[in-house]
Amino acid sequence: MKNILVPVGSNNNAVNTLQYAIDFAEAVDAKIYLVHVYSSPKISGTVLKVDNIMERDSKEILREHLSKVNIKKVEIITSTLKGYSVIDTLKQLNKLLNIDLIIASSKNDVADETIFLGKITGNIIKDTKVPVLIVPAGVKFKPIKKILMTIKSGSIKSMTTLDVLEKIKITFNSRINLLQVKTPKLDARDLELNKKLESLINKLIPTTNATVYQGVLEFLREEDPDMICVIRRKRGFFKKLWENDSVKKIDFDSPVPLLVLKGMS
Repeated sequence: MKNILVPVGSNNNAVNTLQYAIDFAEAVDAKIYLVHVYSSPKISGTVLKVDNIMERDSKEILREHLSKVNIKKVEIITSTLKGYSVIDTLKQLNKLLNIDLIIASSKNDVADETIFLGKITGNIIKDTKVPVLIVPAGVKFKPIKKILMTIKSGSIKSMTTLDVLEKIKITFNSRINLLQVKTPKLDARDLELNKKLESLINKLIPTTNATVYQGVLEFLREEDPDMICVIRRKRGFFKKLWENDSVKKIDFDSPVPLLVLKGMS
């Protein structure tokens, strides 16, 4: 894990997320690409002038954020980018910069307290192939000693899905407790664990619930993890959860950072 992308907006959550990303990057020995994507209205005759203003404001946003954090010795490369689609721009950066992980705020709008995941971060999870670490508002970095990973199926087809999780475990000597939720439609083959996953976990916790999220809620307080880890697949609970642009707290919530890995099955 060498390259971390941190897309930020202009809200207060961005500063907290950036500091978390810096502290995390220092621990895993990675560099940060800090980006702010702006767009300008398509108005004939004024585009150049508006673009200059928007670019200037975008650079000022990044400068202001950096002035409020402790950069430590982490290498941070800043960039302001014009894009009519934030997600398309980030997807291009992922390929160009060989990004290993995206660290993003759980939401960009601090006003709506009913929302856990805002539209931009929701789209990042839904439309990019890079693992995403979601930082809830106000959460400060601390060594990730305990991870509660939640799955339904133990089948993982992609060889790289668990790479980020493995790096975190090695860096922090993390304990990974795997919560395998047995739902009514669970196939018997899903109970078999991927060999790499099996080698990473410290304890397997089987439970029976109507949904994966109910399983998470049942064990969240008991486990008291420093991080929750899930796998977003092409089907299943988390695929359905992030079909919408945003996620309400009533549907899913996490008081600790949430690592979303990308599965292929």
